[in-house]
Amino acid sequence: FLYWTIHAACVLGFVTGVGTAEIALCLGLFWLRMFAITGGYHRYFSHRAYRTSRAFQLVLAVLGCMSVQKGPLWWAAGHRRHHAHSDRDGDMHSPRQGIWYSHQGWIFDDAWGETETDRVPDLARYPELVWLNRWHIVPPLALAAGLFAIGGLSWLVWGFCISTTLLWHATYSINSLAHLFGSQRYDTGDDSRNNLWLALLTLGEGWHNNH
Repeated sequence: FLYWTIHAACVLGFVTGVGTAEIALCLGLFWLRMFAITGGYHRYFSHRAYRTSRAFQLVLAVLGCMSVQKGPLWWAAGHRRHHAHSDRDGDMHSPRQGIWYSHQGWIFDDAWGETETDRVPDLARYPELVWLNRWHIVPPLALAAGLFAIGGLSWLVWGFCISTTLLWHATYSINSLAHLFGSQRYDTGDDSRNNLWLALLTLGEGWHNNH
């Protein structure tokens, strides 16, 4: 219900109108939260590709939750599952199950609803991350409420609804389009591909075959 309501609310942009502030807000929150997904949820929480302080780890987790893609433990566990079963049985979102399923259908599959904590013991030892993972809806609600309080309906629509919808589909395009369109530099045994346009859109995630 929440997912489709946010999509539907985007049409309110025709009612509120749009100016420079709304466009800047929409794109600014898109890129900030895209960094939270690629630099936080993906490269830090899922792959532990770099080190940072516990405080900044929490900042990344809060920003990631604001992206409305559930909590850091759930996201990281799902991504680790994806790598373990990429484009094979057990993969959460392979295009071999259909492009619609790989793009967003898997979100509604009850099989992937729970957090596989056994895949993320390194993250589950932090109580603040466990709390955020359980109450992942709190940061996006706070963001939406703050935008409405400061800028009214136009800021809520452009800064949250439209920006979040664009963020969702840019992220999901790596699960779907980056396994269908592009070049394969390495024989990885799956369908992952490099796609320049998706890389530009997602701060580098489109170099999917390299990854």
